[in-house]
Amino acid sequence: MLEFLDLSPQLEMPVNIIFLAVTGFIAWKGVRARNPDGNTDFGHLLFGCIAAVFFFLVLFQDVLGVVKF
Repeated sequence: MLEFLDLSPQLEMPVNIIFLAVTGFIAWKGVRARNPDGNTDFGHLLFGCIAAVFFFLVLFQDVLGVVKF
């Protein structure tokens, strides 16, 4: 994930876990956000879906090693 930082293999997994926690939280809050009238907001949905894409990309590629993009 962070090849340009040249992290040691010991630090790669904790950085991935922190990244997953942050992007998962952003995706959860973005997708579940509602306006005061109860409708969803386009901006929250957009950024929540973008965060979800990055969450699953890092999860399946870097953490689980299931797929290679």
